[in-house]
Amino acid sequence: MALATTAEVCDANPQLIVSGELRALQPVFQIYGRRQVFSGPIVTLKVFEDNVLIREFLEEKGNGRVLLVDGGGSLRCAILGGNPVVQAQNNGWAGIVVNGCIRDVDEINGCDIGVRALASHPMKANKKGIGEKHVPVTIAGTRVCDGEWLYADTDGILISQTELSV
Repeated sequence: MALATTAEVCDANPQLIVSGELRALQPVFQIYGRRQVFSGPIVTLKVFEDNVLIREFLEEKGNGRVLLVDGGGSLRCAILGGNPVVQAQNNGWAGIVVNGCIRDVDEINGCDIGVRALASHPMKANKKGIGEKHVPVTIAGTRVCDGEWLYADTDGILISQTELSV
């Protein structure tokens, strides 16, 4: 999706929207990071106020993937901070979408990676390592499965069952 915007993708694919193959996340996310436009295959993770598994994923090679973290929508602490985002940038992740909070916003905004989150929060998360990897999650009103594709720009975030060619 190098040149097409999410709005153009929606306009060009009404049949995929009707069938549910193409869905838009509800517009609840703030935009962080220098890369406002990003896309890639999704890796899902479900955690709650714990960031150990997030850090483990971002230590791996990203290969252009997008980490989609269902943090339960918690606004009580940050589950993603500057150090793991720098690591994700250096490891080739395209982006990170967090249904929860982040911190170290200035550091994250200096990184060449796309980050979306509900808000920022100064308190850090727990470190128990509890969570589920590669499971279906429901974020911003939409069920998302591991291996689907995410397309994000300043208009919003789309989820597609398959890679879109536009």
